[in-house]
Amino acid sequence: MTEEKKAGEKRFKRIPMREQDPATRGRNFQEVPFGYSETEAIDEAKRCLQCKKPLCIEGCPVNVKIPEFIKLISDGKFAEAAVKIKETNALPAVCGRVCPQEEQCEARCILNKKGDSVSIGNLERFAADWEREKGEITFPELKKKNGKKVAVVGSGPAGLTCAGELVKEGFEVTIFEALHEAGGVLTYGIPEFRLPKSIVKKEICYLEKLGVKIEKNSVIGKTIHVDELLNEEGFHAVFIGSGAGLPSFMKIKGENLIGVYSANEYLTRSNLMKAYKDNASTPILKAKNVVTVGGGNVAMDSARTALRLGAEKSVIVYRRGESEMPARKAEIHHAKEEGIQFNLLCNPVEVLGDDNGFVKAVRCIRIELGEPDASGRRRPVPVQGSEFDIPCEAVIIAIGNSPNPLISMSTPDIKTTRKGTIEASEKDGRTSKKFVYAGGDIVTGAATVILAMGAGKTAARSIMEDLL
Repeated sequence: MTEEKKAGEKRFKRIPMREQDPATRGRNFQEVPFGYSETEAIDEAKRCLQCKKPLCIEGCPVNVKIPEFIKLISDGKFAEAAVKIKETNALPAVCGRVCPQEEQCEARCILNKKGDSVSIGNLERFAADWEREKGEITFPELKKKNGKKVAVVGSGPAGLTCAGELVKEGFEVTIFEALHEAGGVLTYGIPEFRLPKSIVKKEICYLEKLGVKIEKNSVIGKTIHVDELLNEEGFHAVFIGSGAGLPSFMKIKGENLIGVYSANEYLTRSNLMKAYKDNASTPILKAKNVVTVGGGNVAMDSARTALRLGAEKSVIVYRRGESEMPARKAEIHHAKEEGIQFNLLCNPVEVLGDDNGFVKAVRCIRIELGEPDASGRRRPVPVQGSEFDIPCEAVIIAIGNSPNPLISMSTPDIKTTRKGTIEASEKDGRTSKKFVYAGGDIVTGAATVILAMGAGKTAARSIMEDLL
């Protein structure tokens, strides 16, 4: 093989990221991938073609200058690469870990036509981690204070992004967070082994150093209302990014038994309250056999968390096939590696309990896929007489979330949809109420971190247009 041909093959094959061994990581909460070394990052960055018309940027909801930061990495200018990313992305270490790059920026990469796309997410993670670990964090020059105050409801990805954009432009920004820790879904929803909380705290600390204020234990709609923020507290605008934290259930018999959790509660207890520790004040029921219902990232997170909490058998039950699963392929792959069992094309019809009210099994029915439904996916059709039981002591329902109605109920002049989400323009984030904006899961329903960030950025631009 000629050197030229070897170089060509190298161009089309990405450098894999080293990971913990599946047998080991399935019993700890440490992060699964180790990240790139400097040499690995440079070699991966050199695969980038530096296209004159970079389609990858079009696939990024926050428009990171992808070829520019990758070129800096390929030249060994790691600190400069981190600065370049932060010009448009307030949470690079988070995005590098949990964004579905394979469906967005990496999906547009020209190298996809002949081989592997550039590992944009891994390179973004590398630059952010390098800056943090070296302690060489740089801060942008902030514009002079403009006298305008903005309240941001929720400290998840939408709220943090909106706040970060505004504070750089001279706004005085205060985030109101309902829980006792900031970060929203980044803190309570995504497990430590996918997104270490120390990294989330560092990203938030960066925004605080820029001047963003965070008031925790502040439940907007209860402790204070949106109208009070505008009319009494002196805020000129309010951005609502409170997410979708109200869990959905299947409405089947037995869901009230001891041992049935919503994924929201299960993951919050583990991530926020550290239920896996022996002295935890909010423990989780120890179960040897756990069934998780659902096929998204939250279901993967729940099933993998159950394993780390001591389950000998962790099973995912999903009513469609693997190709219809909304979870990222990487998450499905990691779950399989760790020994999670997949029971596909079946759906729970009842949770069975013992005489003391504890879960003892889930009764499921086999499913066949029929014609496509409104979502475009084939409709699940139960196969009569195919019921079977899966023994277990805990069941986690991970079939989605909806917005908490607290804000919409306490602010009646904000229009909402029949699903309880706030009506806001996708183009500008404006709601039906003047100087009130919204974005992220509170508008779209449960979606991805990066889409929420994009919505926060969009709303920030509208706030600037309306107030300046």
